[in-house]
Amino acid sequence: MLDSLSNSLKDAVKKLAGKAVVDRAAVDELIRDLQRALIQADVNVRLVMALSQSIKTRALEEEPPKGMGVRDHVLRIVYQELVSMMGPETEVSLKPQTILMAGLQGSGKTTTTAKLCRYFQRKGLKVGAICCDNFRPGAFAQLQTLCQKINVPVFGDPAEKDALKIVKEGMAAFRDVEVIIVDTAGRHALEDVLIEEIMQINAVVKADHRWLVIDAALGQGARDQARRFHEAIGIDGVVITKMDGTAKGGGALSAVAETNSSIVFIGSGETIDDLERFDPNGFISRMLGMGDLKALVERAEEVMGGDDLDVNAMMKGKFTLKDMYKQLEALNKMGPLKQVLSMLPLGGMNVPNEVYDVTSVKMERYRIMMDSMTDDEMDDPSLLGTSRIHRIAMGSGSSVDDVRELIKYYKMMQRALKGFKGGGRFSMNRMMKQFGGGDKLL
Repeated sequence: MLDSLSNSLKDAVKKLAGKAVVDRAAVDELIRDLQRALIQADVNVRLVMALSQSIKTRALEEEPPKGMGVRDHVLRIVYQELVSMMGPETEVSLKPQTILMAGLQGSGKTTTTAKLCRYFQRKGLKVGAICCDNFRPGAFAQLQTLCQKINVPVFGDPAEKDALKIVKEGMAAFRDVEVIIVDTAGRHALEDVLIEEIMQINAVVKADHRWLVIDAALGQGARDQARRFHEAIGIDGVVITKMDGTAKGGGALSAVAETNSSIVFIGSGETIDDLERFDPNGFISRMLGMGDLKALVERAEEVMGGDDLDVNAMMKGKFTLKDMYKQLEALNKMGPLKQVLSMLPLGGMNVPNEVYDVTSVKMERYRIMMDSMTDDEMDDPSLLGTSRIHRIAMGSGSSVDDVRELIKYYKMMQRALKGFKGGGRFSMNRMMKQFGGGDKLL
């Protein structure tokens, strides 16, 4: 998730954490590192300067709370100010409501509409979607295909060019639906016709919420886009899409400040379940390598009732092949491994890319090989010498190299998980316990 920005922020924090003395010069260096990271990520310069000044003023003038050292106090300020930049956490009501989706073409608005239908459906609400996008060919078919997978009705008429007529008929057809999500048309640019149309639609549906969908890769243009939509219909929430890619993301974050609203959801993958409620504390924690256990537990409970994933075992870093077998199955259900591991408090450590590079096909191959192992071997992988490796390869229809690859992956995973214990002079875990919000997670 925003890997480049996250790595830069983690590096800045780790650099300060490693200093023997935290003085004005150290604070100035931290500020420069943060400014460089945020500006390179396309965060608006004015926003970066305001954030920097606030961090610097507090770091130099505030006295640390009793029992907290200067170093942890400064890092605590960085955490709090970054959280503040994200805006407040938005409460998503589970009462009957109408949500109007706005955004440019290509922002992921239609896919997000379907994902929101899934979100409210899983909360036990009756959901319906209206497609009044009569500009983009295939918009109705796309939304209908996505919603058919989750048995959510879609109202629309690809042949009808009057968006207002579609939305009026759709609202009437969904009179008994609890949550109505209206997917509006986008354009390649902010044209007057687009703004006028969405204002008219908003007047008809009298939306309870008006959410702006922004591509994480949009850059500085997100600020102007957000301002225009906000002036037209009063944006009260932002959904940032494609956060699983390599986008810088700063432009989308700047849009939040421009609308004086907050981020409601983030799109974290391509499947219809890849939509996360946005929690600013958890988001910044993950960006700084501190994890987001609250989100991890919620995802585990949503996907498999929380029974298959032993978070405590992962946190202890004590991990046998038998544990890995169970957890690979659980993690496979929960989404890409990189997303799941980002929710664990890695303490700023850089996990090798090979740990993330486990596809569902590889997971299945690993499971087949582990099925050919004895219980003793699963409990104590150190027993796996050359003769045992050859036996496992023959029994599973794999090559010796395949088995060695499995063992190599296990050892990398084990080393990564041992990092959760923290240690040394500075502990991210300890720091998170002292941060407001983090103590609830750890």
